Amino acid sequence: MEEFYTLQGEGTHAGKAAWFIRIGGCDVGCRWCDSKESWIAGYHPLTSADIIISHAAACAAKAVVVTGGEPLLYNLDYLCAGLKKEGIKTYLETSGSEKLSGAWDWICLSPKRNAPPQADIFLLADELKVIIYDESDFDWAEANARFVRPGCRLLLQPEWSRYKTMIPHIVDYILQHPEWTVSLQSHKFMRIP
Repeated sequence: MEEFYTLQGEGTHAGKAAWFIRIGGCDVGCRWCDSKESWIAGYHPLTSADIIISHAAACAAKAVVVTGGEPLLYNLDYLCAGLKKEGIKTYLETSGSEKLSGAWDWICLSPKRNAPPQADIFLLADELKVIIYDESDFDWAEANARFVRPGCRLLLQPEWSRYKTMIPHIVDYILQHPEWTVSLQSHKFMRIP
């Protein structure tokens, strides 16, 4: 769908420079998605993986974040192999609803109720980032946290349109459950892509 150079806005690596590859196509359909234009893959012209790899290789930061839509709708083995050949670290942002492909230095698993993650991705996730839209999402976060491996970072992120409503609840929750960390969409505060 698009490629761009910016700072990672959320999660464990917030603030770090990276080349972003947003892949078109998503069958998860979160009501609060901030990139709904990515849902229909056919709206975006196909781009050769080799061209994408060359763009990433020319970037000063040797880090790529692959996001979507839902990037795992596609086999990402070739893309990742090409990025690795260029010495680029690979970071994946996924709901985990599809089979994992590609070679990743970091996997951010952001599970969604309407398309839960496949069981095998939990033990591969480096970060579990749960979007908090309302208070019932804390139970969803805990239900998913039971399946990740020890050492996986646990993050709670307020859904952007409900930030002011939910951040006090998230703060209180983390004070009572300090194994969790807050994730903010800092790119939106900075008004960068």
